[in-house]
Amino acid sequence: MYGLIWRILPGPWPVKLVLALGLIAGAAALLWYIVFPWADPYMPFNDGAVDVGGG
Repeated sequence: MYGLIWRILPGPWPVKLVLALGLIAGAAALLWYIVFPWADPYMPFNDGAVDVGGG
């Protein structure tokens, strides 16, 4: 799959490298700012499994 993306990107390899890094940064930003905040209420990460007594 990564080879396919590399072949589809236009230009010589320095241009392809910059475009590939831009695609990676865009995908990370999309996940960080859109997908993860949307999925946060549905994830049980903040559910505590240990009850701490008053001690």
